[in-house]
Amino acid sequence: MSKQKTLVFFGAHPDDETFGMGSTLAQYATSGVKVYYVCATRGEAGTIDAEHMKGYATIGDKRWAELKCAAEVLGLADVIYLGYRDSGMPGSKDNSHPDSMVMAPLDEVAGRMTKVIRELKPDVVITHDSGGGYGHPDHIATHNATVKAFYAANDSTQYSEAGPAFQPSRLYFAVRPHGFIKMMIRLMPLFGQNPHRFGRNKDIDLTRIVSVEYPIHAVIRLKKQAIKIRDRAAKCHASQGGAGPRPGPFRILRIAEQLHGPRDYFMRDYPPAPDNCRESDLFEGIARE
Repeated sequence: MSKQKTLVFFGAHPDDETFGMGSTLAQYATSGVKVYYVCATRGEAGTIDAEHMKGYATIGDKRWAELKCAAEVLGLADVIYLGYRDSGMPGSKDNSHPDSMVMAPLDEVAGRMTKVIRELKPDVVITHDSGGGYGHPDHIATHNATVKAFYAANDSTQYSEAGPAFQPSRLYFAVRPHGFIKMMIRLMPLFGQNPHRFGRNKDIDLTRIVSVEYPIHAVIRLKKQAIKIRDRAAKCHASQGGAGPRPGPFRILRIAEQLHGPRDYFMRDYPPAPDNCRESDLFEGIARE
């Protein structure tokens, strides 16, 4: 008798589950897969307008409430908080906060992740790429810890206190096609956007991201239903620009997405993928007994 398939996404902040690969997570959830989001921080370093803080004592409380809303819309089985603080963008004072994700020892973070993997026993694990998508320190730290935890999970000599060893079948990194980013950068000036000053706080230099090209091993073609679910989940993240008319940066992302096609892209780290690998399902070839 087959068991229910399970997918775990290790991400850095509230909204990474939606703005990044929300359509893919929704698509698998609606197909019967148990999808979990393990979130490293509560997004405390995010910028929020005063109008969105009514009823909330802290930014972390507000953003976590938005995450719980989005998770319900996406159909996630659960959201798990890893226990760290948002580190902010490179060079910010939040980088040095003693509770921040980037200040935490790699072994400590990986140990917590290993415990989650051994308890949930996922078939598929997903995290950020090695560059953190757009270079966010927390995304990079999450990537590094997830990779260490994934390979430690099946080694009973590591983190023995985290439970019995378990080997997930796949490890993927969420990536964007090199051509997609280049296209988006070309479109930005048409909308009065500076690719060197991208995002809500104008602190992301997209031109640096173009210098890195990741191999693509899996392409998930997204159904209209999954995209609609993702868009509804985005509205939960109102404090981060997810509600109402899409602001410039998100409008550009949507146009580039439409030109490139409704797809999400992944690099496979485990098992090692041959050069010609091009999967259409993250669970391809995985049998549950």
